[in-house]
Amino acid sequence: MRAKSFSIPYIIWMALFVIAPIVLVIIYAFTNISGDITLRNFATMGSFTPVFVRSFWLAFVSTVICITIGYPLAYILSREGLRMQRLMIMLIMLPMWMNFLLRTYAWMSILENTGLLNRFLSFIGLPTLSIINTPTAIVIGMVYNFLPFMILPIYSVIVKIDRSLYDAAQDLGAGTFSVFRRLVLPMSLPGVLSGIMMVFVPAVSTFVIPQLLGGGLTMLLGDLIEIQFLGTAYNPHLGSAVALVMMVVVILFMYVMNKFGQGEERAVGL
Repeated sequence: MRAKSFSIPYIIWMALFVIAPIVLVIIYAFTNISGDITLRNFATMGSFTPVFVRSFWLAFVSTVICITIGYPLAYILSREGLRMQRLMIMLIMLPMWMNFLLRTYAWMSILENTGLLNRFLSFIGLPTLSIINTPTAIVIGMVYNFLPFMILPIYSVIVKIDRSLYDAAQDLGAGTFSVFRRLVLPMSLPGVLSGIMMVFVPAVSTFVIPQLLGGGLTMLLGDLIEIQFLGTAYNPHLGSAVALVMMVVVILFMYVMNKFGQGEERAVGL
């Protein structure tokens, strides 16, 4: 009984800062300014379908790029010596010690029309690029900020694979590619799924990156919600409805990914 009492502060914290805000969002989503129950907030969201599609598409593209870059890095890192692994992990985590806004501002100075990238291209005689204030700049910002969340879960799973399994597979005649395809890839799937969720979820809801690197010209769900709460089109009821729909979609996505992961783990176990 005494041990359970230590969980009371945590329960109070969760109730105040997790459960209560979600309840308020649900209440606001299903009511209007007069406090009457209504579904008009959800019916109004039809006009924002392009924003939903754009947000999920850019989040999907960013996640795919993070997998493409992060998985090979995580695999190569897991094959290095312990000292090199520690050094590389520190370098991967080093940008995360800096403020999120500062990292994004740094990319503004790199990608802007007179920024470091275009200055370098001009210096070597190549044509300059117009990347800032485009969806491409937003994707670059997402990949840079969320790539460590893809690398670290995959690395933490691959590095725990028993090295004797590699030797046993090679002794049985399996080549390098076969070992990777039939051993490493299936066993690293839980890390891949964790990385996908850790990248996709913040990418689909971010609003700082589109504002700074997209110049506010490419509206995403995070921007739409912020406008409803802080912008001139103040409508917290509509903003809550959008946030609630986004939460439901993200929860469904996480549920499907977890089910897929469980199915793959059972298949590997067999």
